[in-house]
Formats: sequence, C-alpha cells, structure tokens
Amino acid sequence: MTHPVLVDVTERIKARSKDSRANYEARIKAMREAGPARPHLSCGNLAHAIAACSEAEKAKLMQDGMVNIGIVSSYNDMLSAHQPYHLKLDAVKEAVIAAGGVAQMAGGVPAMCDGVTQGQPGMELSLFSRDVIAQATGIAMSHNVFDAGLLFGVCDKIVPGLLIGALAFGHLPFVFVPAGPMPTGISNSEKAKVRQQFATGEVGRTELLQSESRAYHSPGTCTFYGTANTNQMMLEMMGLQLPGSSFVNPGDGLRERLDAAAAKRAVKLAEAKNGIGLAEMVTAEAIVNGIVGLLATGGSTNHTIHILAIAAAAGYRVTWQDFSDLSAAVPLLARVYPNGTADVNAFQDAGGTPFVIKELLAGDLLHDDVETIVGRGLKPFGEMPALVEKQAVWRLSPDAPGDDMILRKIDNPFQQHGGLTLFSGTLGEAVMKTSAVKEEHQYVEAPAVVFEDQDDLLKAYKAGELEKDFVAVIRFQGPKANGMPELHKLTPSLGVLQDKGFKVALVTDGRMSGASGKVPAAIHVSPEAADGGAIARVRNGDLVRVDAKKGELLVLVDEAEFAARPASNGPVVPDTFGRNLFTGVRGIVGPAGQGGSFI
Repeated sequence: MTHPVLVDVTERIKARSKDSRANYEARIKAMREAGPARPHLSCGNLAHAIAACSEAEKAKLMQDGMVNIGIVSSYNDMLSAHQPYHLKLDAVKEAVIAAGGVAQMAGGVPAMCDGVTQGQPGMELSLFSRDVIAQATGIAMSHNVFDAGLLFGVCDKIVPGLLIGALAFGHLPFVFVPAGPMPTGISNSEKAKVRQQFATGEVGRTELLQSESRAYHSPGTCTFYGTANTNQMMLEMMGLQLPGSSFVNPGDGLRERLDAAAAKRAVKLAEAKNGIGLAEMVTAEAIVNGIVGLLATGGSTNHTIHILAIAAAAGYRVTWQDFSDLSAAVPLLARVYPNGTADVNAFQDAGGTPFVIKELLAGDLLHDDVETIVGRGLKPFGEMPALVEKQAVWRLSPDAPGDDMILRKIDNPFQQHGGLTLFSGTLGEAVMKTSAVKEEHQYVEAPAVVFEDQDDLLKAYKAGELEKDFVAVIRFQGPKANGMPELHKLTPSLGVLQDKGFKVALVTDGRMSGASGKVPAAIHVSPEAADGGAIARVRNGDLVRVDAKKGELLVLVDEAEFAARPASNGPVVPDTFGRNLFTGVRGIVGPAGQGGSFI
C-alpha cells in the first residue's frame, strides 16, 4: 500500500491541477486523433523530409506504417558529458534500423556548461537556456513526420528542457539516451581541499588548475552528484530512461548495448500504437516519484525549480510545500558527494538508482502503478544491467548495498528526513539542502552583510572583512533580476570561514548548485528582490535568523520599521556577453517557486 503522505501529496496535486491537466490532455488528444502526419503529407512535403536519406531509407519511409524515430541531440564537443553523442548518433540510427524502423536527426539543442560559466557573465543565461532548449526541441519535432523520439541529453538545463519540449508532443513516446559519467579522477574531498587552500592563499592558480584538470579529465558527465547526475536519477525514477543505464561510463562496452536497447525500445513503443505516449507516462504519480528520488538520494536543489517547470509542462501545479511534506516522509538512502565522499561511479558500484528504487518500493514510498518506457510498473527499474555475451541483461539488485557508507536499506537510512527543508518567514520562502549541512550548522542567527553582486562578497573576504559571525544576503540574483545564476563559487570562501568557527549562512534569491553543500544556504528566496521581495529591504547589521529545524527565515527588525523601508533598486544588468538577448525574457519570467519559466 502506497505511503499515505505520497497519496495525499499526489491527490492534492491532481486536485489543484484539474483544469490545467485537462487542457493539456485535450491538446494531446487532438494531436493523437489527427494521426501520424507523414501519410498525409503532400508529395512535396514528404520529398523535403526524406531528401537527405539513403535510397533504402527513402523506400521505407514511403511505406505506410513504417516507424520513423526523431532524434533530438545536445551534442557539442565542449561539454564533456555531451561529446560522446557525436559517435553515438550513427550507432543509434543503425540500431533503430536493426529494430525495424528508420531514424532521422530531427534537430539539435544548445547545451551550455555551468562548470565553464560559473561566476562568469554567461551564467546569467543558464536557467533561461532550459526554456530555449524546450523551444528548440519543439521546433525539431514540429516537422511532424515522427512516430517517437530519442532524446540525447545529460546535463543541468538540458534534460529538463528536452523533457519540457517533448511534453508538447506527448502523444508520442520518447526515450532518453544518457552518455554516462567520466571515470573517477581525484577524490572529491581532495578537490574540495585544494579549492579551500586556494581560497586561503595556500596554493596558487597553477596548483588549482592541475587539481581541477585531474577531476574533470575526459568525456562523460562530471562525477559528483550535481544537477546533471540528479537528472539521470530522476529519469529512471520516472521510468523515462532504461533501468540502471544512467551511470555507465562512455567507454564501457555495456554503454553501446544500452544505446541499442534504448533504440529498440523507441521502435517498439512507436509500433505499439496503443495510445501510450509521454503524456501517459508523465503523470502526477511519476512526478511525485521523481521528487521522492531527489529526496532519497540528496540530489540537486536545482530540481526544486526544474521539477516544477516539468510538471507545469504536463499540466500539473507542484509547490515547494509538496517537496517539504514528502521530505518529512522519505528517508535519505544515499550519500554521494557533496553529501558524502563517494562519486557517482562508486554509487553505481554500490547498487545505484536501481537499489534505491527497489528499497523505496519495499517501503511503499514510490507509486508502482505507472506507465514507463518498459511497460507498466516500476519494478523493472530495480534491476541493474550487465554485459553478458555482448548483450545487455538486467538482473534484480542485491538485497544489500555494495557499500553501506554510500547506500542504505530502507530500514537503516542515513537519516529519516529527506534533507530538503522549506523556509518561510518575513523574508519570504526559500529552500535548503540540509542533507549536505551538518546539524550544528543548521541554525544561524547573526547580523546581515548585504551584497548585490557575488564578486563583492569575494572582495570583502579577501580584504579580511568577513572574519566574524554573519549572514551573507546576496540579492538581485533571481530570474527577473539577472537570470538567476548559480553562486557556487562562493562556497570555498564561506566554507573557510565556517571552518574557522564563525557562524556563517547564505540567504539569496539566486541559486547555488547541485554541487553546493557544507554551508547553510537558504536559496531561491521568493519573491525575489527584483519582484518586490522583502530581501530588497534588508540592511547591513539587521539580525537575520536561518533556522533549518523550524524552517524559519526571519529578519529580526521591528515589523513597522521594516515595512516602511525603501527597497534597494539593485544593480544595473550589463548588456554584454549575450545578456542583451534576454532583456525581454527577464520581464516575463515567472518566479522560482513556479519553475522560473518564461514559456
């Protein structure tokens, strides 16, 4: 029997989304009833669509009933996680042909790397890129000659963007195809140590660059459990990616066989013509499963924004309160960096997402009765693939984890709480990833030091002005202000101050990162400063309370005085490095608490 908290949250999502989901389903029904477009195209239309195909492919696509799979790819060779998609394209197309269909590269989507733009002007385009990717996916599929889709994407905004775009064509089935993480480089603890040594001046830029290059060293996803790898977990939890396929390295022989299996699944789903497409898979139950997976594994805080946007694209209204209520019921079953020392390769070796799914199902903490790419029910997603005689074979996860310092059984969790806390109070709503913060650091009450640019905090740190207890308030970092960049580069400096014994916390209407942790950070403060939020009225020296135990985010100033204060106007957003292209978007983007979307 499904846990009552899951049932309650799911039912209230359905209730508040009755009209919006009905509108979405009506659009899907209209597209499904119109039938496949290809048989009805004019000869000129069809000739354009297949002009670049081989003669054999053209002959097939002229046949009624032939399955055509559209591939949407985020390939570029600057992103290590997406570089493998270049060679994967031809191999997957051949696998589709072998399965009895035809595949065409429908279109590409942009894919930027937050690791490159972190702390740079380009980071202000990062969150907006998700919706651009969704729109690009829609353009790719708009030719309407496809019976199903294969989605090539891994990282931060790319997977949510692809999924949001594909949901506009929810009458079709879609299968995600991961590329896998790079092999393990230096340990995450060693990487963090060198970063802090650089922040204190113990090592120079040369040593830091050498350390970073040993951590990020080859094709594949970064190996820490950040937003990219949280995406992969989420897709398995939602049944949209083959079981256990997320964390297989690009060079592993199993990876190629999993790609072929994904291609075969797409063809089978398209051939079934049973009225089960992405719309029938991304239900309220599947979305709740994705949230449960996030909580049980201590995943990226960015998904408190992305899952809201994904849900909205499927006609559902999800709130941070839903996350908070689920967090109280879902135990933490994984410790992966930054919530532990292990990386995702060690997580996979210990049992990975399949082990987590098996345990959550055993604890009635997932909805099992859902449609997935492999059929109805989540139980197959508790199986791990292996290479047997050059084929991918799935086997049930073992009863015990391979390493109980990385994974735990449902009756022996790392903690009973999922580790995501919703804050509310005089400064608005915010969230904190408490699973990454030691208990003794989860309560901070100290004077505010206010910044309107993250670089100003770093300057103050280097000048020795922050050797004290304080709450750093960094505002005008929300979607409307400047696109909501991540502020992850602040973590080493704040971490040094915390290690010195100072009470330190961060309060911001910006984002941190899937890699953030250690320092208590109340993030995504909503309403944001640029949208009339109270954070715009905070002044240096105001006493601020950040209490993760009670979920309180308070400015301890006389209520009448605080309300009468004029708000800061904030900094002027420069129009360099492409930011001018998104000036109009900043005016219409929604709040973080509704997914931070402009579509």
